[in-house]
Amino acid sequence: MTTLAPTVRRDSLVIGLIGAAHFMSHFFQLALAPVFPLLKDEFDVSWTALGGITAVFYAVSGVCQALVGVWCDRYGAARVLYMGLALLAVSIAAAAMVPYFWMLYPLAALAGMGNSVFHPADLSILSTRVSHGRLGRAYSVHGLSGTLGYATSPAVIGTMAYTIGWRPALLIAGVVGLVALLLISRFDAALGGGSNEGGKAHQDHAYGALIRQPGIVSGFVFFALAATAGIGFQSFGVPAMISIHEVPLAVATTGLTVYLLAQASGIFAGGWIVDWTSRHDIVALIGMGLAALTMAVAGGSALPFTGVLALVAFAGFTAGTVGPARDMLIRAAAPEGATGKVFGFVYSGLDIGSCLGPLAFGWLMDHDSPRLVFAAIALTMALTLPMVITVRRNAKKPAPATAD
Repeated sequence: MTTLAPTVRRDSLVIGLIGAAHFMSHFFQLALAPVFPLLKDEFDVSWTALGGITAVFYAVSGVCQALVGVWCDRYGAARVLYMGLALLAVSIAAAAMVPYFWMLYPLAALAGMGNSVFHPADLSILSTRVSHGRLGRAYSVHGLSGTLGYATSPAVIGTMAYTIGWRPALLIAGVVGLVALLLISRFDAALGGGSNEGGKAHQDHAYGALIRQPGIVSGFVFFALAATAGIGFQSFGVPAMISIHEVPLAVATTGLTVYLLAQASGIFAGGWIVDWTSRHDIVALIGMGLAALTMAVAGGSALPFTGVLALVAFAGFTAGTVGPARDMLIRAAAPEGATGKVFGFVYSGLDIGSCLGPLAFGWLMDHDSPRLVFAAIALTMALTLPMVITVRRNAKKPAPATAD
């Protein structure tokens, strides 16, 4: 019987643990959204007030994420990861017991603080604890686990909420998060919880000087632009397709479903691709360039809706392949001992793009310009290309790829 080599077992364990943590973070990000209709009825509040809960969550997450990276490098990423998962789980469980609606806002802020730790902590742990030849696949699993968390949360919490009530549903979700925390923390040694590898070098990198480096700034801009394009399609792709092709809502939503499924497939494929090559910039340039071109054609052509679906699927797949390559480029741009700071800063661009993007695309839809929605998505994707080049130019020389 064939047994796995120790490094394979160790890498698989770390990848699995971080994937589970990232799954839980995305699961909790959508924990409240499925119960919004029930909250509206019970507390007699507006949709705007409910949307404010989400806005507070992501605003706090974005602000804190840039700072949490410093803690990862100073105190150890595993400890920060446990703290974040605990905050998320406790906040959601506490939300199940609020007697007044306003109490959900500070809890959303606490949950946003908890959510802010996952990208800097997860990617710092993967970057230091997984063999280089499997890093691409590690980043791929990380991205996929988050996508699965998004997909699972509405179905599970929504079903429980409408079956046993929203309060028991949120309480159960919080308890599950705490159980996950206990299980993950049992493997503290594998995650480097006691070694504080990053803390040995954190003092060598002044935060202000670090985030002013051209490669790091370009990485931040890349994430902000990519998030703007992604949230633009997720938020307004469906109404844009309804306006352009005059199809029913149920039909138009298949476009978003197809895009997200294709994107998940692209993330999986991208992990294998970047482990076979050291030119991660080429992978990112080709993937995002093709996605931009395809989105432009999808919005500007006179193709039937089925043709648009095919283009949207291709755009989702090619954009998905960029994820692992993007993370490899950022890792290469990060100085030794500063992966937490760098990943925390550049990933905060995701929250900024996610907050600002819907405003711009909503303005286009308000001005009856659905084709410009696709054009703006394509343009935003295209603007990421020079950012990739700048990150690559300022990155450390990559280690040779291995196909183990």
